[in-house]
Amino acid sequence: MIRISLILCSLFLCACVTTPTPSPQSVPTSERLEQVKAQRLASLAQEFDSQGLVLGAPVFIRVFKSERMVEAWVKSPEKDTFVPFKSYPICKFSGYLGPKLQEGDHQAPEGFYMVSSEQLNPNSRFHLSFDLGFPNAYDRAHRRTGSLLMIHGGCKSEGCFAITDGAMEEVYMMVEASIAGGADVPVHIFPFRMTEGNLAMHYALGWNPFWQNLKEGYDAFEQIKIPPKARHQSYKYVFETPERPDSLGVLTNQILRAF
Repeated sequence: MIRISLILCSLFLCACVTTPTPSPQSVPTSERLEQVKAQRLASLAQEFDSQGLVLGAPVFIRVFKSERMVEAWVKSPEKDTFVPFKSYPICKFSGYLGPKLQEGDHQAPEGFYMVSSEQLNPNSRFHLSFDLGFPNAYDRAHRRTGSLLMIHGGCKSEGCFAITDGAMEEVYMMVEASIAGGADVPVHIFPFRMTEGNLAMHYALGWNPFWQNLKEGYDAFEQIKIPPKARHQSYKYVFETPERPDSLGVLTNQILRAF
């Protein structure tokens, strides 16, 4: 019995050690952003609260080209998984299905990106914006070029994803709040919802090997509702998937059954 208790205590301590508290970060501001916050921040926080969420919790963004949709997910305060908050229609993006290849091709990217404080632009000529971080390590390995690819307001696009100014205000404030709270924001961009049916439907476009790789990251999130960490390795994306939030309980039960 003493041995079991020691094992369970060790597991508990490991779980605590591997969940560090995010450190707050400074974020840029502007007169325009402060005006937006004065008008809308309280109502956005109230909307979060009505769904059992907290403005400032980690945020995750997914973009779907074919569905013309930006999805905002928020980490639940009661568990480690992310829950859907709201979807925003894309009013304009340029190019076709498939990745961005080179500067000036007017193509919007596809892949896995991360937004930090340096990428926030509260002075954007497109109302508010944040840079996606293209090209990432994967893009650079494939010699893909481009710059200043964003999600922004204004409903105009030359390789970016444009949503309405009102929608951008909400997305920007929740992304900023997540970053200010210490959690950079992953943005996963897909040509469409990564089902086998959609892959088969668009097979003739010639991007299936690339899209199958994207599907690995899509499926990883769908399975446990925690964004996987994507990195480049040998010209592919590879994914580090966190364990399920209930994994400690499962492991504990396995140990107890062994005794």
